[in-house]
Amino acid sequence: MAKKANVSAKTSKLQIKSWVETFDFGKDLKMKNEMVGFVYFLGVDDANRFNSLIKDHALSWQADSLKKNDREFVYFVGERGPVWILKPRLKKSFGHDGLIDEASYTWARDQFGSLTAQFKAHQLKGVEIEFHGTEEIQELGALSGLDISSYSFRQFVDGQQLKDLPKVSLKKTLGGLEKSVIRAAVLRARSVNLARHLVSLPPNDLNPESFANLATKALSFPQTKVTVWDTRKLVQEKMGLHLAVGQSAAHGPCMVHLKYRPTKKSKLKPVAFVGKGITFDTGGLDIKPSSGMRLMKKDMGGAASVIALALWASESQYPGPLDFYLALAENSIDAKSFRPSDVVTARNGMKVEIDNTDAEGRLVLADVLDVASTQKGTDEAEYVIDVATLTGAIKVGLGAEIAGLFSNDDDLAKSLTSAGQRAGDLNWRMPLFEKYWADLSSPFADCKNSGGGFGGAITAALFLQRFVRGKKWAHLDVYAWNDKAQGALSSVGGNGQPVQCLIEFLQARAER
Repeated sequence: MAKKANVSAKTSKLQIKSWVETFDFGKDLKMKNEMVGFVYFLGVDDANRFNSLIKDHALSWQADSLKKNDREFVYFVGERGPVWILKPRLKKSFGHDGLIDEASYTWARDQFGSLTAQFKAHQLKGVEIEFHGTEEIQELGALSGLDISSYSFRQFVDGQQLKDLPKVSLKKTLGGLEKSVIRAAVLRARSVNLARHLVSLPPNDLNPESFANLATKALSFPQTKVTVWDTRKLVQEKMGLHLAVGQSAAHGPCMVHLKYRPTKKSKLKPVAFVGKGITFDTGGLDIKPSSGMRLMKKDMGGAASVIALALWASESQYPGPLDFYLALAENSIDAKSFRPSDVVTARNGMKVEIDNTDAEGRLVLADVLDVASTQKGTDEAEYVIDVATLTGAIKVGLGAEIAGLFSNDDDLAKSLTSAGQRAGDLNWRMPLFEKYWADLSSPFADCKNSGGGFGGAITAALFLQRFVRGKKWAHLDVYAWNDKAQGALSSVGGNGQPVQCLIEFLQARAER
């Protein structure tokens, strides 16, 4: 049956704390006999200010060589402690209409995010930060980077989220720092870090049932109605594909719907987001090799990003209606497991032959995409966007940091790719080459769930397209994992892809 819960804005039980919210803004740091560091972000090319900083901090033998340093990032240990000076970025273009260029936001985010590890290495107890003539987008990047980098899985689990981080004072010269920028950075970082945390959770803690409980009990979503379709409700809705994937697990499959509606009437039409939430993927009877199963707790990365986006939208009081769907299941192995050659009927009536039980993500997505695409009246979605760790093929083609984008609408695709560039959360459009649909043909059903060895990301997207009922749709095939510490991502684990891109997309849509 469908369980309903109106979630209020109470303090959540799963609270990602913000380091930035502890900063002293506009004040000097008052500390005695403690190691302190100094960070200066020069948003304008100001030689006088740079030279004065060298004079204030450098030792006599350092000054001349430092003044001649024309790099955009200068570091030295001076009379009073370590000093970092960030000068205006040397912009570079890599062609492709600028769609893979590093944005001002991205540069500031990753430069400041990388400083956190250096603060810890120096065992700093305090840091004084000064923004000088910076623009709001640079400030948003810097503050977001600091907050994103403050997350540590182990410290979060131990209840010591901000342990070992220094006290920070931040002021701005040559201009003022808006409170709205600070709040925007905190909300953005909190949503990214939530997605990171969920992906990093072990599968013995996160399963379909506990994920649904997290949405209804452990997190708070203002102005949002949360509904859970349990296994019985999935049967009533004839969601055969979703049920087949999760039928062998100890915790049965379910769907979570977070329906956000703003307090003020909006001219914006709803946007529906659907996240793949396979909490662990063994591959089913087409079992994965042990090396391929190691990181399969991250196969719910799409659902993690969607629920994190819901948190951002509700906390930031987004002005338009939004729907968030989590397609949750565990692809386990049991006597009840679905089998290769099974024929299963989807919610939209299509019959699907199971060619490979390890192509399960598209099955749970298909039924939930149909739910998102069949809403009526004022709830009818203008766009349907799904996010999924769907194929290894896309990582082979684009690497870990660029999501594969498939879409049946050019304007929607352009908006998402541009948003990804601005947010430093890249995606690249891939072709929905209809001729490859023949690879999924079946003599026993309307189609198979997987095809040949080539073009796997494309055939997966073509499969999903059959379940959106002609809606304007986009599919983001993501990796969702950080293999090494870099930039603002200061630890290995979930990376929050593509939360920042989707935030940027929604903000741009609201401003049109």
